[in-house]
Amino acid sequence: MPHLIEVAFKGNRKDFFLWEPDEPPALKAAVIVDADRGEDLGYVHSVGELAARRNDGTPHGYGAAGATKKARRLATREEVQRAGELREQDDDARRRAVERVRANQLVMKLSDAEWQWDRKKLTLYFTAEKRVDFRVLVRELASMFRTRIELKQIGVRDEAKRLDGIGRCGRQYCSASWLPELRPVNLGVAKDQRLSLNPSQISGACGRLMCCLRYEHEFYVQSRKRFPKEGRLIRTKRGQEKVISNDIFRERVTLRGEDGELRILSLSELREELDALGVSLPVASSGTPGTGVPEQDIEESVTEEGELSDVVLVEEDIQPVAAQTVAAPPITVERKPHRRRGRRGGRRNRHGGGSADTAGGGRDGGASGPPDQAPQGS
Repeated sequence: MPHLIEVAFKGNRKDFFLWEPDEPPALKAAVIVDADRGEDLGYVHSVGELAARRNDGTPHGYGAAGATKKARRLATREEVQRAGELREQDDDARRRAVERVRANQLVMKLSDAEWQWDRKKLTLYFTAEKRVDFRVLVRELASMFRTRIELKQIGVRDEAKRLDGIGRCGRQYCSASWLPELRPVNLGVAKDQRLSLNPSQISGACGRLMCCLRYEHEFYVQSRKRFPKEGRLIRTKRGQEKVISNDIFRERVTLRGEDGELRILSLSELREELDALGVSLPVASSGTPGTGVPEQDIEESVTEEGELSDVVLVEEDIQPVAAQTVAAPPITVERKPHRRRGRRGGRRNRHGGGSADTAGGGRDGGASGPPDQAPQGS
């Protein structure tokens, strides 16, 4: 049985291949693998059971279908050196391609370029907000580089993953180091954690909300289920009091009475006080606080100026209300009597009050006075 290996390429791009020799290659070993109409060079990222688990749990894995492409052989020292020289030519290819993009006035951003190891294909990665017609650009690039050209559109998160870098935490980007899947992060996650809604403070290098906002979100959601909903009125021994805020870490609740006085109780003290009065604690729902909308129904909305807009609903997640057939009462329409009018407005203001066929009521015959005066004559 061939071994399953995972091979890494430039820009954190990974793929799975089958290794037919008896002994699997060592980690980080350079191998020559099958590519699009040719060969490519990559480095072994995982083998054995780890590669099998990653094949089932990563977006670039094949799952139960299994990999079909093969890894041919170990790369020689000369082939590795050739690949290093090829990587140095990627930036030059990207700069030349950017010049053609500007010449064609295309609204797109070329973020990276990657030569295939055998130079039979050049892949250009770009981001764009709208659909781009780059057919002319492809023909120009093909004649310039004398090879097959592939323009691949990626998202801004994928761009940050491909280019890599250091985040504000001082560590490598999670998307480029270990994060197996780039899940979208919505504004409700930041609201649940009571974070600042300033985009400059909660956004990553890609301009979107940071991926790490999801790491502790489940803890906040589960913890808030034990607290009363903020803004709700509850009956205590002091009468009606309003829940002002909840401190889930210190397990404290801030209440404000009708006289405006604030008091802070621990969650256990509040429960004991309500149990003595025979009142149950109205806990908050699992949705986003203050919105009444489940967390999965909220999506991130960022304006062109870079500010986070209000929460919006995803139309696909809204369940339509079942249609009901109701018998409507009959409607009676009162019809006004029809008034017959002639070619030039009927008999009004016609000389002699004759019809349109008489001599005094013809197109050119007779004289009409002002609308508020009666016609002269018998």
